[in-house]
Amino acid sequence: MPDAGMPVVGVVGAGQLARMTQQAAIGLGVDLRVLAGDSGESAARVISDVRVGDYRDLDDLRDFAKGCAVVTFDHEHVPTDHIAALAADGLAVRPGAEALVHAQDKAVMRERLTAAGAPCPPWRRVATEAEAREFGEEHGWPVVLKAVRGGYDGRGVWICDDPGEAAEVLAGGVALMAEAYVPFERELAVLVARSPHGQGVSYPVVETVQRDGICVEVLAPAPDLDVEHAAEAQRVGLKIADELGVTGLLAVEMFQTKTGMLVNELAMRPHNSGHWTIEGARTSQFEQHLRAVLDLPLGSPSMTAPVVVMANVLGGDDPDLFARYEHVMAHDPGVKVHFYGKEVRPGRKIGHVTALGDDLDSVRERARHAAVYLSEGIYT
Repeated sequence: MPDAGMPVVGVVGAGQLARMTQQAAIGLGVDLRVLAGDSGESAARVISDVRVGDYRDLDDLRDFAKGCAVVTFDHEHVPTDHIAALAADGLAVRPGAEALVHAQDKAVMRERLTAAGAPCPPWRRVATEAEAREFGEEHGWPVVLKAVRGGYDGRGVWICDDPGEAAEVLAGGVALMAEAYVPFERELAVLVARSPHGQGVSYPVVETVQRDGICVEVLAPAPDLDVEHAAEAQRVGLKIADELGVTGLLAVEMFQTKTGMLVNELAMRPHNSGHWTIEGARTSQFEQHLRAVLDLPLGSPSMTAPVVVMANVLGGDDPDLFARYEHVMAHDPGVKVHFYGKEVRPGRKIGHVTALGDDLDSVRERARHAAVYLSEGIYT
C-alpha cells in the first residue's frame, strides 16, 4: 500500500529506465507503478506495483492511471491521441501529448525546431525517388533517410549514396524524411530538466561514442569542449524544453561540426547519455525526472568528480554474468556496475558501468575494462 500522503507516479513502460527510476523513488519516498507488457520485463521484476497491459490500448492506460498523481513514460511509443485522452480525463500527464509528439515524430520535430530557430541540418519529407533525387541534387550525396516514427539506436536510419539506394529504402513503404549528411566531428548530448512551473536546469554537456548505431560510451564532461560552445549547447537545450513545453527530462542529441552545433534527435525521458549521473552527479537523472514531473524544486546537476565515464555492457555469447563479477570488482573496487535484469543476447544493452576520477584516459580505461570483461570474459 502507498504511504499516506505520498504520491504514486505511474510509468508507462517497464524497461531499464523505469527500473533505475525505482532506485530514486525509494529515496524520495515516492511510490512507483509501472505498466508492463508482461511480468518478466526489467522494471516489473523489481517494482511491487505492476499492472500488465498494452500501452496501445486506451482502456488499459485509463485503468493503469487510476490513483496516480502523475503519469510519465520510459519510452515514446504511446499513441499521441491516447496521451491527449488521458489529459482530457483530468490526469496529469508529463510530458503531455503536445510536447511528446516531437520525440515521436521526427518530421514534426524538425518543423517545430526549424521554426524556433534551433540549429538543424537541411531536411525535407520525401515519398518518392524523384523527391529524394531532388533533395540530393540540392544538398549533395550521401543523403540520410530516416523513418519519421519508430526508429532508435540506429534503426530506421539509412545513409544512401545515390538515388538507387534511396529508391530501395522508399520501396519499403515507411514514412520518411531526408536530411543532409552531416560531416560531424563528434556527437554530443545535453540533458536538461524542466518542471511544470518553468524551472529548468542543465547537466554538463557530454560526448557520446557510437558503434553500429548504438551508444557504447559517455564521457562527462565532453572533453576539450570550448566553454562557450558548452554554454551554447545548454542554452539550446533549455530553450527547446521551454519552446516545446517539456515537463520532465529532455535529452538533446547534437552533432559538433567545424561550424557549430546541430540538433540531431530528442528524447523526453531519462536517457542513456545520462546514466553516468547516478554516481556522477549530485542529483541523478532519474531523481531529477521524478522531481520535475511532480513539480518539486529541481536538484543540483553538478558533478561529483572532475571526470565520469559510463560504458554500456553489451550481451555476449556467455550469459553467466555473475561469474565475472569477482574479477571486475577485485580489479577495480571503484567501478559501479548496473545490470538491467534482461536476457543476455549478443549486442543487446544489458547494463552499464560507471567510473569516476581525475584523469580522462585512466577513467575511460577503467570503464572500458569492466564493460568488456563483463560482456566477453576477456580484456585485450
